[in-house]
This record gives sequence, C-alpha cells and structure tokens, in this order.
Amino acid sequence: MSADWFRRRFLPGGPLPAPRPPRPRASPVPYRRPRFLRGSGSSPGTADASCRPNARPVRSPVRGRALPWNAGYAEIINAEKSEFNEDQAACGKLCIRRFEFGVEEDQEWLTLCPEEFLTGHYWALFDGHGGPAAAILAANTLHSCLRRQLEAVVEGMVAPQPPMHLSGHCIRPSDSQFVEEKGIRAEDLVVGALESAFQECDEVIGRELEASGQVGGCTALVAVTLQGKLYVANAGDSRAILVRRDEVRPLSSEFTPETERQRIQQLAFLYPELLAGEFTRLEFPRRLKGDDLGQKVLFRDHHMSGWSYKCVEQSDLKYPLIHGQGRQARLLGTLAVSRGLGDHQLKVLDTNIQLKPFLLSVPQVTVLDMDQLEPQEEDIVVMATDGLWDVLSNEQVARLVRSFLPGNREDPHRAKGAVATEDSNIASQNHLRARCSVSVHHGQQQVCLPHPQTQP
Repeated sequence: MSADWFRRRFLPGGPLPAPRPPRPRASPVPYRRPRFLRGSGSSPGTADASCRPNARPVRSPVRGRALPWNAGYAEIINAEKSEFNEDQAACGKLCIRRFEFGVEEDQEWLTLCPEEFLTGHYWALFDGHGGPAAAILAANTLHSCLRRQLEAVVEGMVAPQPPMHLSGHCIRPSDSQFVEEKGIRAEDLVVGALESAFQECDEVIGRELEASGQVGGCTALVAVTLQGKLYVANAGDSRAILVRRDEVRPLSSEFTPETERQRIQQLAFLYPELLAGEFTRLEFPRRLKGDDLGQKVLFRDHHMSGWSYKCVEQSDLKYPLIHGQGRQARLLGTLAVSRGLGDHQLKVLDTNIQLKPFLLSVPQVTVLDMDQLEPQEEDIVVMATDGLWDVLSNEQVARLVRSFLPGNREDPHRAKGAVATEDSNIASQNHLRARCSVSVHHGQQQVCLPHPQTQP
C-alpha cells in the first residue's frame, strides 16, 4: 500500500496526518536524592560559603539522623551541568542469611534470629553521567545484588577454610590441600561476591534502561565492613582514602582511559571491527596531521609501556582511540571513565560505534584487615566522587579532616563525618565549580538498609 494511494483514497487533496510522537516510557525508578537526605536542606554552618562568588549550598543529613559507623555525608548542589544532580549514594547494614543444603536436592532458606545473621555495613557513591537513571538504579539495586552474592557463599565464608565443595561433600581427600595451596581465604569469597554483584547490577541497569527507553551510566565506589575487614570496591574515577594521624593511605585506584590504555588498546587489537575503521588504536603524543605523513614519530601500542618510533601512514591520521591528557582524556572522544555501570546504549556521536565493549563493570577490590590495622578514634575513611579529587589532593583532604575534628567532638547534633564532608566540599568550591559527593565514616553505629522495593 503506497502513501499516494492512501492520500487519494482517504485524504483527497490533503496532506497526510503527521505521525504521533511516541509516548515517553516511564522511568524505572523515580528521581530522588539519597534516602538519608530526605527532609534536609542546606547544611548548617555553610552560610559563609554561600556568600562566596559562585558558591553553591551543601546538603547533608538532618540533625539526629545517624548513619552507620558514625558516618557523615554531604553533597554540593548540582553544578548546572544537567537538570538533575546525577550523583547518588546509599548506606546501611547488610544482613546475610545462612544457606544450607538439605539431604535432598531441594534447598531452603533457614529462618534465623537477627542476632544470628552475619552482618556487615555498606556505603556506596555513584557518579552518574548522561542522566541520573543509572545512578538511581545502582543506589537501589547494588546492595541487594551484593547480599544475594554473599548469601550464596556464606557457608564458605564462616568455615575455617573455604571448602572445595560448598555442599560439604568431600570428593577427594586432598581437596582441602588444593584449596590451601591456592591460598584461598574467606576474604577471597567476599571479593568474588563484590565482583559478581557489580556485574549483576550492570546487567539489571542495562535491562531496565532499555525497557524504559533511557540512557546513562555511572561510576561506583563501595565500602563494606565484614568479619573484621574493610573492602573497598571501585569501578570508575571516584576515590577512597584512609586518613590516620601520621598517614594517608589510598584505598582505591581511578580507572580512566589513560590508566587503562593498554587494556583498551589490546581489545581494539583483538577486535578491530569495534573501531569500524574510524579510529586508530595507536597512541601518539598529539593527534597527527597530514604534514606528519612519512615522518617517523613517537608512538606506543597495547604491548608497550615505553615508547618507540614509526613511519606515519594514512591510517594513523584517524581519530585516536584515547585522546587527550589528564582530566581531558576521552575514550573514543566520548567518555572520561573506563569502568562503571550502565552505558549499554552509548554510542560515538553520529556513528553506530558502541562504547560498552571497552567498558568494564568489574571493580578493583582493596582489602584492609582491621585487626592488623589497629584503628584509632581519629582514623577516617573518606569516599568522594571525582569532583573533589579534581581540585584537592589526598594530603589536602587529610589536612582538612585533621583540622576540624578536634573542635567538633562535643557537638551532639552533628556527626564528625558530616562536618568533614561539608568543609571538604566548601574547600573544593574555592578552587572549581565542581560537582561531588563525599562520605566520611568512623566509629560504630548501625542503621538498616531497606530493600529497594520498600523505599518510599
């Protein structure tokens, strides 16, 4: 049936009606700020900051609302880069149920009293880009994914040594020896659970965003305390540090196109079709021009940590796979991070080249043994998105933390961590109109982390 036939038959002399625009699909999760910020306005004590040019208010939990481990949180109101603040956060208490195998094949959950649960605490920061949807989904999903992954291995975690077979059956007498020779410990099961939880959460985000017709992604920085250890899992360019009286210890590494250059170049080497003939995987000190043809210039490839020279060919004039330096470095000219959650639909502008194959959702996990550390009251863990670290170094943040904590010990209405985060955010505003969220925690308190579906 042609359009001309339809026009003659039903609309003589008239134009075809304009097609109806598709209805926008409902968001998988409504936009909102972190649960513990509800009811809060600008943080007290920031009046001086608001008087400074280009300063923006800082938000932190209302007075009297305690976060786990005497934690504090604050965020700068969005830097007008988008309609919504794309950062999200979550924190709370993890309750891990024990899973037992019956005599038969059927497996069932045991109902245990709360005091018999294996418990831990959880903090997370999500720095969104391309919209807030991915960060909101991650804040409402990742802790549930982690709980499920931990419950699947909890029997191995509480055993003196993780068994070869979780069912308890010993197939070979030497199984325990093989486990010991591999050096497998309970903390390795927690690391594996974190890695699997990130992967599962990424898949959930991909399905939900596709179903709702939305796009976007986020970085993820998670800290978990469990069985006397602190686990810090990072996928993206956020950062966590431990501030002690005489030491500043990094607890994570940033993942950017520059820091993961060799991994990204190797992927392009193995699967050149991912570049669709539009990019060169080789790195040069600058983008090459026509005048460079035939000249020998510095370059490096996926197998090289050093540099060498090559004769410039026509294919070398294509746009670089990784272009720019420092904060300006971009993957395929588009994204400033190389790990994170979401971005399943992200493509290079005006092309069908997808970025997702180059992105990893798997975090790097750092483990800190709290017993060996012998933590002191003054020890502080600072977690922040890149907006803070772009303008303040680890040492500068540490000096800020150490400078105001002694003067705020007696304030019953403000958590020490909240003071730290407010001042850190204000300090960052003195340097740059940055967007960042900061969480600081120490001490020991508890708060329950609700299931995503039960959050108002």
